[in-house]
Amino acid sequence: MTTAFSRKLDQTLIGRLGIELTETTRQRVVGTMPVDERTHQPFGLLHGGASVALAETLASVAAQLNVAEGEMAVGLEINANHLRGVRSGTVTGTATPIHIGRRTQVWSIDIRDEQGKAVCLSRCTIAVVPLNAG
Repeated sequence: MTTAFSRKLDQTLIGRLGIELTETTRQRVVGTMPVDERTHQPFGLLHGGASVALAETLASVAAQLNVAEGEMAVGLEINANHLRGVRSGTVTGTATPIHIGRRTQVWSIDIRDEQGKAVCLSRCTIAVVPLNAG
């Protein structure tokens, strides 16, 4: 990722949630997110929406690495199974491709806690559209 792109991410939901990308390749994107007051639900657990935000972020970045110049990747559908509660620490998500097509991509995102236990399993479908769309 370029430094300019990283700075742009910092000024979005991604930065506000503390999401950091730690590995970005065309076949795998890994990122971390803190479990703290920014990402908690009212009972002190990791908010499911925060997990989904992490999952879609990783899938979208991964998809963007696989589109042609003049195209962009946008989320089309996402689902998530929340498997375990987390109260503190950091979660790590890993996005890997299921399908990379010309107009759609499907990514699997596995989110785990610091002990390596599964927290959330998500699947995200991405649409590939012209950069000037929308």
